[in-house]
Amino acid sequence: MKLVLIRHGESVWNKENLFTGWTDVDLSDTGRKEAAEAGRILKAEGFDFDICYTSYLKRAIHTLNLVLESMDREWLPVFKTWKLNERHYGALQGFNKSETAEKYGEEQVRQWRRSYSIRPPALDEKDERNPTFSPMFRDVDKDLLPLTECLADTVDRVVPFYLSEIVPKMKDGKRILIAAHGNSLRALVKYIEGISDDDIVGVNIPTGVPLVYEFDDDLKLISKGYLGDQDAVNAKMTSVANQGKKR
Repeated sequence: MKLVLIRHGESVWNKENLFTGWTDVDLSDTGRKEAAEAGRILKAEGFDFDICYTSYLKRAIHTLNLVLESMDREWLPVFKTWKLNERHYGALQGFNKSETAEKYGEEQVRQWRRSYSIRPPALDEKDERNPTFSPMFRDVDKDLLPLTECLADTVDRVVPFYLSEIVPKMKDGKRILIAAHGNSLRALVKYIEGISDDDIVGVNIPTGVPLVYEFDDDLKLISKGYLGDQDAVNAKMTSVANQGKKR
């Protein structure tokens, strides 16, 4: 059985190199092209799906819509959940990554971006960016909504959802596509591949590129790989890794 993950295409804040987190920004023109191309690649490679999952954030939702449009599969059922949202970047949201590196140092920014257990500075509860003030989360227990998260926190919400909601459907033979975010997908990748807390720091997921996992009947991992031109994929990974460096 196979599982396909795709990080949303480039967003307008990715383009500006800003910490985004739960800020609900849309795709850039490049991001829309990436998403449409991902759908064309999946169709050309013979992929089809039975159910799709995405987050509450429009950059992931619109990526999935464009993928399904390119595949002529817009009728597929889509399940949205806040548990697949990007990691919450706390008070860093809206700040330029390179400028933040100039101020705090590249190593500090690397830890905030990629460390497993170090959280960025938290939002003040009265900050307008507090998710409890957003209608998007009006049906979510306010005690569950974060003011900041590290990757470990993201794992704690993504992996249980994966195990309880997605794995049973995979075992029933359903073909699954997940369109989400760099860190919610890193959380899944960490679990699926058994990556250590230290080694996950070096994992960077490119925008708009389908990542295919193949499992045996016992859900043991057989293989993984990105679809498309591998040089282009590697270049995107390097670009993601360099976002937190000084100018």
